[in-house]
Amino acid sequence: MSPVTVTSLRDYIRDIPDFPQPGIVFRDITPLLADGNAFGDCISKLACMVPSGVDGIVGIEARGFIFGAALAHQLGLGLILVRKPGKLPADVHAIEYELEYGVDALEIHRDALSAGHKVMVVDDLLATGGTAMATVNLIQQLGAEVALSLFVVELAGLGGRKKLEKLAPVQSLISYD
Repeated sequence: MSPVTVTSLRDYIRDIPDFPQPGIVFRDITPLLADGNAFGDCISKLACMVPSGVDGIVGIEARGFIFGAALAHQLGLGLILVRKPGKLPADVHAIEYELEYGVDALEIHRDALSAGHKVMVVDDLLATGGTAMATVNLIQQLGAEVALSLFVVELAGLGGRKKLEKLAPVQSLISYD
């Protein structure tokens, strides 16, 4: 089978108008995940973007786990999970961050990272950047370095990249204006 191109990977992302509310166009990655060739090609393309010297992949709950696990496996690296509160069983380090309408929090195991670790953050989507910025801050508070924040899809018009680049380098595979 022939490899899927980045242009055609976009064909596997379905637009859902007016979801979750009127005026929003939701970028649905489930068709990409459902096609083995497209998903495999997506992971291969993401793997090519990973900088050298990375010790591990940090996946953000929940879809970052999907891409993070596949990427970590392909690269022979470990996967570190960043989760919503109350989901990790050992001692955690937590961070609160502001959302458009409220406050949320993320947690990571205290022993997952320390000074000297160099990791890459991965998630499915970069929009306003709030969750990704909180994740990078959480990692940095443990003393680790974020070599790259990597996303499958970026909604460029929402400005997340500009904010996140103040903390760590950013790359995305597919960008929508």
